[in-house]
Amino acid sequence: MMKRSILLLFLFTTLTIAQQTEYWEGKLKIGGVTLRLVLKSTTDQKGLITAKLDSPDQNVENIPVSSISITEDSLKFEVASLMAKYSGKIDKDSMSAAGIFKQASLTLPLILKKVEKLTEVKRPQTPNPPFPYNEEEVVFENKTAGIKLAGTFTFPKEGENFTAVVLVTGSGAQDRDETIFKHKPFLVISDYLTRSGIAVLRYDDRGFGKSTGNFAAATSADFATDALAAVDYLKTRSDVDHKKIGIIGHSEGGMIAPMAASNSNDIAFIILLAGPGMKGCDLLALQTELILKANGTPLDKVEESVKTNKAAYKIVVEQPDSALAYKELEKLFEEQTANLTEEEKKSPEYSRDNFNQMARTLLSPWFRFFLKFDPMEYLENIQIPVLALNGEKDLQVSAKENLRKIGEALTTAGNKNFKIVELRGLNHLFQNCLTGSPNEYGVIEETFSSEALEIINMWIKEITK
Repeated sequence: MMKRSILLLFLFTTLTIAQQTEYWEGKLKIGGVTLRLVLKSTTDQKGLITAKLDSPDQNVENIPVSSISITEDSLKFEVASLMAKYSGKIDKDSMSAAGIFKQASLTLPLILKKVEKLTEVKRPQTPNPPFPYNEEEVVFENKTAGIKLAGTFTFPKEGENFTAVVLVTGSGAQDRDETIFKHKPFLVISDYLTRSGIAVLRYDDRGFGKSTGNFAAATSADFATDALAAVDYLKTRSDVDHKKIGIIGHSEGGMIAPMAASNSNDIAFIILLAGPGMKGCDLLALQTELILKANGTPLDKVEESVKTNKAAYKIVVEQPDSALAYKELEKLFEEQTANLTEEEKKSPEYSRDNFNQMARTLLSPWFRFFLKFDPMEYLENIQIPVLALNGEKDLQVSAKENLRKIGEALTTAGNKNFKIVELRGLNHLFQNCLTGSPNEYGVIEETFSSEALEIINMWIKEITK
């Protein structure tokens, strides 16, 4: 028995050595933003090398490398799906490769260094147990949709009749912590508020994490019923003051909060974190323009992209038949690519696969709903207290335009208790930043501004005292 165990251990060890993975790490500088790249190469027993590429700061992992060659003095690889390739010369003393990374029209210097251990991603604000408050795993039902939502409820260890808030995530399938680029903003918010005496319920989006349901088939209107189901759950708890339940929504959650409040008398207040005040189609057009400019895109390319996107949005909004809308989008795509050179047509953004993916996205139930959605229709009916926060450098939901419209709508509603705050230097995730570009989100160590946390906390205390 002992001999057999030793033999198995030996076989396992040699197999592990034969398939040992090597890591090459480097940084690309694009338009003032630095993005990390990680090449993971594995050599099998026959000497065959395979590899995958990560872009940690963009939250992208395991992109298949279509071809790779590593010799004593060179490192070369291609990623067909990205239309990208790299060629570098290896310095044996430093075990680093200095070369050129090319993708579409980009040609950038890139040094990849062979490392034993990847650079640790630092998220100093992420709280770790044990916590000085109670934490419960909960499941509640959205009876309208026939689904169950799983979440975490946190509340102080001492006291009773707590003010409570429901956290509602932004667009895309999100977990209860709204995890993005290894940041956990909802965990940070929940921890801060609960330590201050406020109970918090955060939950996985439908069809994601431990929640049931079909995320892809849902719209923001459906997500609003999920938020109301969360409020209904809080009303069943004896430790919650049922007259002091609010909703905090981030990004898309900032438009879901007014939708939910318009359909319930049980919501005492709402907080909009980078919530939209503009129509969906206008918001996305402005978002495209601001992000492209921040990333250093030439102005003529920016104007072309914005014009094309607006034309596509118009088709989706005005043509309810998806088959006919697809044909109109296809015609727009063909017009867009007709005058391109053969080299330009090889760019991933102009590929037929990219068009098909774009068309499927545009014609999805969620996107159709979002493009047509006008938050003013709901905000103009909100009478309960409202706090609207946005970062000055937010490029996804621009603070100036959206906060102005939110203020106008609440004034029209005759709302006597609302506060509008534009926070200097913050981006869409409420991080202190340089440009506000989404490319910075994963690079920044801060998860959520302490200033924003304090404003949220103090405002809730003030309106619920």
